[in-house]
Amino acid sequence: MALDKSFEFVTSEKIVFGNGSIAQVKESAQEFGQKVLLVCGSGSVPMEKLINFLDEGNLAYEIFRVEGEPNISTIEDGLLRAKSSGSTFVIGYGGGSVLDTAKAISAMMTNPGEVMEYLEVIGGGKKIVNSPAPMIAIPTTAGTGTEVTRNAVIASEVHHVKVSMRSPLMIPKLAIVDPELTITMPPSVTASTGMDALTQVFEGYVSNKANPMTDALAKEGILRGSRALLNAYQNGNDMRSRYDMSLTSLFGGIVLGNSGLGAVHGFAGPIGGMFNAPHGAICASLLPAVMKFNALEISRRADMALVQKKFVEIAQWITGKPDASLDEGIAWIENLAKQLNIPGLKAIGIKKEDFGSIIEKASVSSSMRKNPVKLETDTLLQILEEAY
Repeated sequence: MALDKSFEFVTSEKIVFGNGSIAQVKESAQEFGQKVLLVCGSGSVPMEKLINFLDEGNLAYEIFRVEGEPNISTIEDGLLRAKSSGSTFVIGYGGGSVLDTAKAISAMMTNPGEVMEYLEVIGGGKKIVNSPAPMIAIPTTAGTGTEVTRNAVIASEVHHVKVSMRSPLMIPKLAIVDPELTITMPPSVTASTGMDALTQVFEGYVSNKANPMTDALAKEGILRGSRALLNAYQNGNDMRSRYDMSLTSLFGGIVLGNSGLGAVHGFAGPIGGMFNAPHGAICASLLPAVMKFNALEISRRADMALVQKKFVEIAQWITGKPDASLDEGIAWIENLAKQLNIPGLKAIGIKKEDFGSIIEKASVSSSMRKNPVKLETDTLLQILEEAY
């Protein structure tokens, strides 16, 4: 990165972090109106505390439940529910898919036209011009950091791909990050979301759009997340680990919103659209191979010494060894994925004949363009082969 590099930095207007911070919703929600569309999951996450705080604040609410990851029809259904109920703002309460749904609904509540018009790659990529309805994001997982990002990832069942609706205006007005809410995550979800959080701070640190502010947050996220994830998986009630993973996720969201990601997420979008597998598990399967081939390509470039140094730094931070090599870092990631019981790409239903279609879709993704070095088709194929 050039010493004189310019950058911009945006995030939520307000972030409230800490154990028990969900109590903030009682007063904060009153600033946005009296009727809220409450977007939540299928019911596995307890809602009693949130509902009690809304009742105490004399706030009316319409509950809209989201099954699985959001697609275009989900957003359209939520938009109809918001309008018919007279809701003036949105609360998203759940994992990344729930929060992405809430963000897209809040954007469409104030902007004309169809959802497809605003989607990247497969749609019109139309610009969000009107400020979305106010939104409060309350994550109950520690993975995507979508509570502070400017995009919502939406699946198209017709195109078999996941794409983004994106605008700085879509960043939630308020993010309430309460690590206590993540205790209910079962080990498998802790593993997949946690690997997504780690991947985001890894990729954000070496992105070609990284800057000094994102570097500082990414480093802190890498240090915390690499120490906390396995313990959170093995002992879900350990609040220190849950706290650190919530911070890693939050930092990852801020980082990706300002520096972008890389080839892991470039692949994960189309794979997630084509196959039914947790986003974090896909990322975990790809991460070691992407790091390896990125480092190989960068080592051939005399102009990328700084990025090469960053890869080595990651290896040193995650292994805890000040003299660790990149190969040791990749081995550490592979071992962590094994301890977390993360499957390979083959286990999620991918066949080798799917590789061509995956590469074609991945090549045009926004994340692939932020990868520290351009990866040619044959290299992308080698990554899929190795992650298989």
